[in-house]
Amino acid sequence: MKHIIILGDGMADHPVKLLGGRTPLQYADTPYMDMLARKGKTGRLVTIPDGFQPGSEVANTAILGYDLNMVYEGRGPLEAASIGYDMQPGDMAMRCNIVNLENGRIINHHGGHLTTEQGDLLIRFLNEKLGNERIKFITGTQYRHLLIIKGGNKHIECAPPHDHPNELWEELMVKPESGYDASEDSHGNDGCARMTPEETADLLNELILKSQDLLANHPFNTNRKTKANSIWPWSPGYRPSMKTLGEMFPSIKRGAVISAVDLIRGIGHYAGLRIITVPGATGLANTNYEGKAQAAIEALKTDDFVFLHLEASDEAGHDGDVKLKLQTIENLDHRIVEPIYNELKTWDEPVCMAIMPDHPTPVEVRTHVKEPVPFIIYHKGIVPDDVNRYDEESCVNGHYGMLRLNQFMDEFMKFD
Repeated sequence: MKHIIILGDGMADHPVKLLGGRTPLQYADTPYMDMLARKGKTGRLVTIPDGFQPGSEVANTAILGYDLNMVYEGRGPLEAASIGYDMQPGDMAMRCNIVNLENGRIINHHGGHLTTEQGDLLIRFLNEKLGNERIKFITGTQYRHLLIIKGGNKHIECAPPHDHPNELWEELMVKPESGYDASEDSHGNDGCARMTPEETADLLNELILKSQDLLANHPFNTNRKTKANSIWPWSPGYRPSMKTLGEMFPSIKRGAVISAVDLIRGIGHYAGLRIITVPGATGLANTNYEGKAQAAIEALKTDDFVFLHLEASDEAGHDGDVKLKLQTIENLDHRIVEPIYNELKTWDEPVCMAIMPDHPTPVEVRTHVKEPVPFIIYHKGIVPDDVNRYDEESCVNGHYGMLRLNQFMDEFMKFD
């Protein structure tokens, strides 16, 4: 049996006053996800291990069955893998957002939804002005880029910018990790000498301030209402060591990941999945849904496992846009789940489908929260439970109850 996970990033939510106390999943028109909830088995999943923040890099890695305590190295190394940067001994990689700051506050984490071409223009400029043998800025996707610090120390505290909208940015600058004794470990997992956390934090804060001076005067920002006027580096790490999914689940001889997000493609790279790039896939509500659905169908013709990731609901949640989040959920149902289900039901070979978010991104909170997410597992012949709708409340009564972390993948891959 083949397997596909369809993941709507940040799709889960809280009851919203504007929606009459219903969550977006409860309010949205989702006939296909509801149908699969009736035909399949449901439950809830804890995707964030104790001691970890509810980031997408954590949740998606856990969903795929990995022990975060063994493999976690932050977003930076995952995104480095996705964009083809081969991390060298001594490298510390960080996600480097281009953000919008106004009146001393972080207004948004995306600099006004930059295109990749716009981000590339600014990142190349910053690397020319600030890059050297120790510091390297590398273009990623849209506002999501990469910062490499040779000899950097990952034991620092960084504030993810999407978690702090409208907060004072100076209070969120990089700090040494509280309680970390640098004298105990001056080397990374590659044996290379490292700066102290204090030195690393000072260097990064200096880069943030210098980037603000440079970007304020860049012609790109001259007539732009939403200025892309600062870098914001976060989620540092060294090169991770991960088994492939095939090593953990021998039935996965060949697999694929489909996503517009570097982070997810990076996880897929280390998980041994081939990366499928879909033209017009943006990570936003205007993504190429039909192209991604067709790519998943084509991949399942040759592969044993497909991880199909949609980012749009998460971005709508971070922007606090209820209407847009409803649209992204309905798009996932009508333009992803519907065509994939209608194609797969005609196949002789059964395909096991799972539908889920990685974490909630409530529109009234505008950041990720550490709460269980609802999921569906369906394939031809599965004995359904009594759940009739797919949403946060209905799945409480599902067959699987509450699973934790790698338990989901263990259950999902039982159908073989």
